Amino acid sequence: MGPRLRGDDGLKAAGDGRLRREGELQTSGYVRVRGAREHNLKNVSVDIPRDALVVFTGVSGSGKSSLAFGTLYAEAQRRYLESVSPYARRLFHQMPVPEVDDIDGLPPAVALQQQRGTPTARSSVGSVSTLSNSLRMLYSRAGDYPPGQGILYAESFSPNTAEGACPECSGLGRVYQATEQSMVPDDSLTIRERAVAAWPPAWHGQNLRDILVTMGYDVDTPWRDLPKKDRDWILFTDETPTVPVYAGLTPDETKQALKRKDTPSYQGTFSSARRYVLQTFATTESASMKKRVARYMVSTECPLCRGKRLRQEALAITFAGLDITEVSRMPLERLADLLQPYVKDGAGTGADARSRAAAHPEQAIVTQRIAADLCARLTVLLDLGLGYLALERSTPTLSPGELQRLRLATQVRSSLFGVVYVLDEPSAGLHPADTEALLDALARLKAAGNSLFVVEHALDVIRKADWIVDVGPQAGEGGGKVLYSGVPEGLRDVEASHTRRYLFDDLQDAAHAPARAAREPTGWLRLAGITRNNLHDLEVAFPLGVMSAVTGVSGSGKSTLVSQVLVDLVGAALGQAAPEEEVEEGAELEREDIVPTLGRIVHDARDGAQDGMRGVRRMVRVDQKPIGRTPRSNLATYTGLFDQVRKLFAATPQAKKRRYDAGRFSFNVAKGRCEHCAGEGFVMVELLFLPSVYAPCPTCEGARYNADTLAVTFKDKNIAEVLGMTVDDAHAFFLEEEAVARPLQVLREVGLGYLRLGQSATELSGGEAQRIKLATELQRAGRGGTLYVLDEPTTGLHPVDADRLMAQLNRLVDAGNTVIMVEHTMRVVAGCDWVIDIGPGAGEAGGTVVAAGAPHEVAKAAASRTAPYLKASLS
Repeated sequence: MGPRLRGDDGLKAAGDGRLRREGELQTSGYVRVRGAREHNLKNVSVDIPRDALVVFTGVSGSGKSSLAFGTLYAEAQRRYLESVSPYARRLFHQMPVPEVDDIDGLPPAVALQQQRGTPTARSSVGSVSTLSNSLRMLYSRAGDYPPGQGILYAESFSPNTAEGACPECSGLGRVYQATEQSMVPDDSLTIRERAVAAWPPAWHGQNLRDILVTMGYDVDTPWRDLPKKDRDWILFTDETPTVPVYAGLTPDETKQALKRKDTPSYQGTFSSARRYVLQTFATTESASMKKRVARYMVSTECPLCRGKRLRQEALAITFAGLDITEVSRMPLERLADLLQPYVKDGAGTGADARSRAAAHPEQAIVTQRIAADLCARLTVLLDLGLGYLALERSTPTLSPGELQRLRLATQVRSSLFGVVYVLDEPSAGLHPADTEALLDALARLKAAGNSLFVVEHALDVIRKADWIVDVGPQAGEGGGKVLYSGVPEGLRDVEASHTRRYLFDDLQDAAHAPARAAREPTGWLRLAGITRNNLHDLEVAFPLGVMSAVTGVSGSGKSTLVSQVLVDLVGAALGQAAPEEEVEEGAELEREDIVPTLGRIVHDARDGAQDGMRGVRRMVRVDQKPIGRTPRSNLATYTGLFDQVRKLFAATPQAKKRRYDAGRFSFNVAKGRCEHCAGEGFVMVELLFLPSVYAPCPTCEGARYNADTLAVTFKDKNIAEVLGMTVDDAHAFFLEEEAVARPLQVLREVGLGYLRLGQSATELSGGEAQRIKLATELQRAGRGGTLYVLDEPTTGLHPVDADRLMAQLNRLVDAGNTVIMVEHTMRVVAGCDWVIDIGPGAGEAGGTVVAAGAPHEVAKAAASRTAPYLKASLS
């Protein structure tokens, strides 16, 4: 269906289905899409102008990304890859060929998407921005070499190359050892009681203990009381003796059997605990085994490179008196100041520098060229508010918004012309002040002759659009139509659009929830002496029993305070272990070192109110990390409602007659699933230089189950048909089954009624994953006393979905719980009971509490960069 057309208010409906206001948009032409059916798109036909900032809007899940990325970018990539050699195509991650009849007028495209994966710690700000390459060239060609040292090429200044990596730590900066303390965490246990925890569990570990019995070691004395010589041999020897093993015999019985030369159960080969750990880590193909043994390896700073990751020859070369690692650890704004004196003539400052430049004019020219290039690229990063980052900062520690802005800066500097940039919520994680810098960068790309297709929810960005494509009206099956395509003002009259009510000031009253009386805190959670990252000896008080927002510019220290410090201290007080960080397979030793949190919870009572931890019995983090990493994890399995559904199927007369239990109705269990596709529902056909094709399994036709399982029905629906239902449909279907209907109702209340029960975890956005976690919590939120910690919960949410989310968070608070969130959306901050503003700037210029109080009080704070935006939202 084409765009909605209107002919009033000076708007003209063009014959080919465009809506535009005369004279307002100068464009070199249009991208014409015909018959787009990707995901939930309903045979969409739309014309989109080039050389313009085009913003795709609509509720979460409406089909915006399916149009912008799944259709337009995927087709642009496909056309480009057809022009390169078949071999080169294999090196690209190719998107599936989009379902569309025709696209005309589409230029080459560059995608800047939110990075939702887990990049390796060897990837850094310097590598993503490519600034590290130039810096290495600067040290190679213009560095100060010690007398007699030959020239080093740029590769020698990278810890990720054989030429540059420190030989002691392989470029990691740390060495990893298995120590007695790490391998024997509880020395009060005996060897028989598994004191050597690093040894494998089950039979293999028992085998090693039996070998020690044969060898005459005492396995029934506490580890700490064994002779040091014995302990060291058991843990650290490289010897691998093979001895007879008498399984199941006591030490005395074993001694007698050896004397009698009885036939042993088998011959066993010994391996020390350290040998087992290191060998398993190096050779196992099992991710879980590798993860297990990594726990028994402790890291210390590499004694050779002192944590700098490079060979000594590279570290001996300096520029402006600093080695390359010292420069890479500087904030980018300080690096720009360091290089600025060299931009004019390459000489730098001071008489010595000038005399050196006179003696080596060729080196001065090289220095000037590279410094000028670095400074020009650094300027873009500083303009985008990233001056607090350092080149060495690894990408896993960056927010998706920071990572996207880094990549955007590289594009701004690239000076491409005639390209379509497709961006995925570039304002995600940005304070309104930083959003202004983002809009300036986008304007520069457009001024250079490029087109910008932006999927966005932030009203500040939408208002700057030259053209809006509004998709909807609802999410999922209820969406997938272009409601409007044209200049922003024309959207005002499209009543089916949810976006219009938030975009235009005169319509905003309809979009605002009725004012709610501010809640009074039931107590305070006071933290003191907080030191971590850019927070230094900070004191802060979080009110309990209310909803609080922590605000501040990007990089000010908000996430450090809430998602790291608060979570660590409260988790330790409650005895909750810190959540285990997901690590990319093969990068177990490359993860960032855990930075300890210094600080404490203040336990006292003031004014009779409860302080400290007395008002907190439980803590829940509701983040945007995926609910699962494989297609086998889905909405129904994560929330637990699938267990109830399977029980209903197992209780049917058909299932009882066939003696099917609930496990039969899981597609992860061999007895119930289709064996041809192993319960995947599809088969993959690898086409080498073409995108892989995923086809429905020819045996089960995508149902995932075998025919016998599908023969069992509940209310005339089989288990596969139930998994294919949306949450809304399933709620109506299971209305009389309280155990299933209740969690489905909560999912509807957080705005996820459009998702299918069997929707794979890998297909869900970060915002959807977060709301699924929240819905799972809302099912059990009756008891109160829980602290909910959220990091930017409205990222990826349309304002109407953000309002739904706020309604659910208010329900949690009204039930006697506490909500603390890091947030940038001022409409949401204005709806909180309490605001803590961190800043005033980013990095070293941040890390202090600028203002704390009710929203209307913080809006008056003169030193707060948040205040003017919050004031505008409250007015």
